[in-house]
Amino acid sequence: MLIPENHPRRNSLILREKLVEAMRKGVIVPEGLIAHGRGECFDYLLGERTQPFAQKAIEAAAALLLTASRPVISVNGNMAALVPKEVVELSEVSKSKIEVNLFYRTEDRVRAIAEVLIQHGAREVLGLEKDLQTIPELFSERRRVSKEGIYSADVVLLGLEDGDRTEALVNMGKKVISFDLNPLSRTSLASTVTIVDNITRGMPKLVEAVRLLKGLDVTELKRIAESFDNKSNLRESLKFISERLLSLQF
Repeated sequence: MLIPENHPRRNSLILREKLVEAMRKGVIVPEGLIAHGRGECFDYLLGERTQPFAQKAIEAAAALLLTASRPVISVNGNMAALVPKEVVELSEVSKSKIEVNLFYRTEDRVRAIAEVLIQHGAREVLGLEKDLQTIPELFSERRRVSKEGIYSADVVLLGLEDGDRTEALVNMGKKVISFDLNPLSRTSLASTVTIVDNITRGMPKLVEAVRLLKGLDVTELKRIAESFDNKSNLRESLKFISERLLSLQF
């Protein structure tokens, strides 16, 4: 599809084309297109920009990753289609493992996603193992996780997610960082740190934040992470959305 350079929705249309192509290659499923459209609606409400509350969450997430003992980045099809390079970069700078974890899981999809990540420089991708562990209290295919990855992680970063696994991970004692454009979703409410931002904007900023904070000592990093109040930050995002809607001129 030829998208004119001056099209007002050019960036949005490019992302949609990436997702459609990824679906054709078996990386995402049709339900992933629906999820993206739902998120895009919330992005309109945010002005399609990384707002201050999202930047605050990004800094807290960076600090949390840098103080983790066993951080893991959980990747689904949409993440692999939209931000594969950034996933690999974040893995390298934060020393996080990468694991494919899917709601609509097939072995072909897992391999297709792993191949995308490897093409972008990933040295190891978990989730392909035969002897996967099971997350308690979870009954979808997302319950199947790597023993060396999500199962033994202390911090898990995930994006474009459904809430039941987030809640189950928290119940296992893990800290969860999520990207979610909907501040009222179960994922947003259950996460330790919710980044209310489009993952295509937020992931590069998270990589940059990790690089900037790496020079700080552990005490300061823990202070940044522990002083973050997720519920308060979500309230800031909702206040921003409501005030922006009231101020719009038609």
